Amino acid sequence: MTFEAVERAAAVVRGRWARRPEVGVILGTGLGGLGGELALEAEVPYQAVPGFPLSTVETHAGKLLLGTLEGRAAAVMAGRFHRYEGYALARVAFPVWVLRALGAGTLVVSNVAGGMHPLWAPGDLVLLSDHINLLGDNPLVGPNDERLGPRFPDLSEPYDAGLRALARRVALEHGIVLREGVYVAVTGPNLETRAEYRFLRSVGADLVGMSTVPEVIAAVHAGMRVLGLSIITDQCLPDALEAADIRRIIATANRSEPRLTALIRGVVRRLAG
Repeated sequence: MTFEAVERAAAVVRGRWARRPEVGVILGTGLGGLGGELALEAEVPYQAVPGFPLSTVETHAGKLLLGTLEGRAAAVMAGRFHRYEGYALARVAFPVWVLRALGAGTLVVSNVAGGMHPLWAPGDLVLLSDHINLLGDNPLVGPNDERLGPRFPDLSEPYDAGLRALARRVALEHGIVLREGVYVAVTGPNLETRAEYRFLRSVGADLVGMSTVPEVIAAVHAGMRVLGLSIITDQCLPDALEAADIRRIIATANRSEPRLTALIRGVVRRLAG
């Protein structure tokens, strides 16, 4: 990934919208509702931005929404990219470097995930405290451009402690139950076997999904603060496993999305600076 490639993409966005975003938001599967909360000033389809892949997944609109959220300039990605779509992780994460070049210092990433914690249920919101990368790739593999970030970024705290504390306070004020746990990213697109769920749980994961980690790595590399939020859409307990149904997964995400949107709006409203 090069500084020149990032700047070419950022220049196209700047040509449509002159403001500098304070915050970037990435919306996961079935979580497009926050885009409707944005006071929209411009939108840019991904195909218009050089270097952006195209979203091929159901419910991912594939456009960058630009405007004001809770009084702050914001860039919202309505749709993301995945390893299982055939993209290398450097391409999956490319938009994050573009968001940083546009000015965003904070990144909020959201997703839907399978829940492996036995005391959590579908529909629960989870604050990400850490992650495990089992995607078999890393967006930082290859030559490093120091203008984008350091060769060896520290990931001892990929999810900012201050933002997590703020999210917990906002959840408490809104009466939102907010779990906290570790997310593991796998390639997909198939869901896991019973044996794989046992393995993932044994290595310390509470949630499993197919996204988020590449974007977070790129954000930390770029010097951004990151807040990660998941909605549990199905329960992945190997001894009580039911066949997955994408329609049920999306329906669960849709039911929980208003609480997720309220939480993100509350955090954005109270961001420092």
